[in-house]
Amino acid sequence: MSTSTNHIGRKISRIRELRDMKQEALAQALGTNQQAISIMENSETIEEAKLIAVAEALGVTPEAIKNFSEESAINYFNNIHDNNFTNSNGAIAQNHSCTFNPLDKLMEVIEENKKLYERLLQSEKEKIAYLEKLIK
Repeated sequence: MSTSTNHIGRKISRIRELRDMKQEALAQALGTNQQAISIMENSETIEEAKLIAVAEALGVTPEAIKNFSEESAINYFNNIHDNNFTNSNGAIAQNHSCTFNPLDKLMEVIEENKKLYERLLQSEKEKIAYLEKLIK
């Protein structure tokens, strides 16, 4: 489906799909029903007030809907991919920036578990001693 034309309904439909939103969700956000959204997405033009409400529900500007094209969306996502996920050699970049050493955190958890186990073991020993005392 090409959105290079000025068919506002198709553009709304495409943006909604890219935002992983169903017609029912958009209808609920606009206080209408799914059938009204379907009719709107099949309309070539939409009144400005409704366009503003739809844009707000989709989290975009009315201009973004008016100027939307598949090509610009593809370029946008390709640029994000190129800038964030690959380094200058084309290899996938690791964007992890831990502020702590994960192994240190793991050792802390192990030590904490060991202390809890020792406390539990001591508690069980005290319980056994108390029960033995009661039996005698």
